[in-house]
Amino acid sequence: MTYCVGLQTNSALIFMSDTRTNAGVDNIATFKKMFTWEQPGDRVITILTAGNLATTQAAISVLDERSKAPAERRPSILKAPSMFQVACIVGETLRDIIKQNATGGMTADATFNATLILGGQIKGMPPRMFMIYPEGNFVEASDDTPFFQIGETKYGRPILVRAFDPDMSAEEAVKLLMVSFDSTIKANLSVGLPIDFMVYPRDSYRIGQRQRITADDPYYQLVSSGWGDALRAAFNSLPPFHFDDAKR
Repeated sequence: MTYCVGLQTNSALIFMSDTRTNAGVDNIATFKKMFTWEQPGDRVITILTAGNLATTQAAISVLDERSKAPAERRPSILKAPSMFQVACIVGETLRDIIKQNATGGMTADATFNATLILGGQIKGMPPRMFMIYPEGNFVEASDDTPFFQIGETKYGRPILVRAFDPDMSAEEAVKLLMVSFDSTIKANLSVGLPIDFMVYPRDSYRIGQRQRITADDPYYQLVSSGWGDALRAAFNSLPPFHFDDAKR
């Protein structure tokens, strides 16, 4: 399983992904799930991946190869005029790869499925973020839905829903995502460290902060223990419940 989040604030796009893949408790490995293309001064594009590892690796490889090929040969995400067109290219690529795999071998439902988060900015246009489904279609983030999650989403979602603020700084957003990931990692063994994150500051057209967080990272350890202490303190501060209260 996987956990990835793309979050859109007023000042930045923030991406975070775990690196654990598993095909059973005795077959666990580490693979990167965050991929970024950069043309300084023109565009930055980031993709987070969840689903069948062979499918996601094939999709990323095709997109990367096309970005280096002559523009007239195949559509390239580095030549597309808008992030919407980038989403169309990525969605078509993902759909084609899933279709090819499904017709060339096993046909079990969802065997080759994958879901992606795409985000970035092209010069002269606002930052945009999309969730791309296995069928190749997609939805876009908005003020009402400012973040996307893929993979094992349920454990980390409550903190995002309760604490997200579109005006928060990039540093606050990274802290929020760390709490979300820590909650997920503690609840599900199929999600694990290291964690990758990347910050794209709005209108910078350059990759901002990028880092891999390991289990021995001092700040992550502080967040993990501090969040647990804060939850216990909040719980203990609530008024006590008495069985007679249920009869009122």
